[in-house]
Amino acid sequence: MARVYVSIGSNINRYRHIAASLDALQAECGQLVISRVYQSESVGFEGDDFLNLVVGFDSDKPVDALSSWLRSVEDNNGRRRDGPKFSSRTLDIDILSYDELVGDIDGVMLPRDEIEHNAFVLRPLTDIAPQRCHPRLGRSYQSMWNDYDKSQQKLWPVRFNWNGREISTAD
Repeated sequence: MARVYVSIGSNINRYRHIAASLDALQAECGQLVISRVYQSESVGFEGDDFLNLVVGFDSDKPVDALSSWLRSVEDNNGRRRDGPKFSSRTLDIDILSYDELVGDIDGVMLPRDEIEHNAFVLRPLTDIAPQRCHPRLGRSYQSMWNDYDKSQQKLWPVRFNWNGREISTAD
């Protein structure tokens, strides 16, 4: 079993699509480790704010099969792929890391570059795996977050309920 971390984001019907992605992940992968949910401004385009989080789980799917399955979850939630790369979306799920794999694995670049560049990925990853090391850099996610220029992107935790329990608070 591989330890996988994925980022999840939505800025269209955000609460519904995030909950649907968590439902699908839990049904397919079992126990999930879920970060707080953060609201952030859109990056790279003018658009509504996103909700973002990171989820960890164990999977026996190879990278290409997992990537295909995650795309199907996005598609089942109305994800459109015919617009600009940076645009509003119902659901965006990206594999951040898959065990310690580095490089182009079955068409997926691992670990995902967004870990180093986007607060909406690094901050929630730090919530659930602070001592885990970035597979290429060898630095803990907590150390990376400590050094991150937090003035680059604004994000703040929001309250989120899923499956009848509060998984994120706004404080």
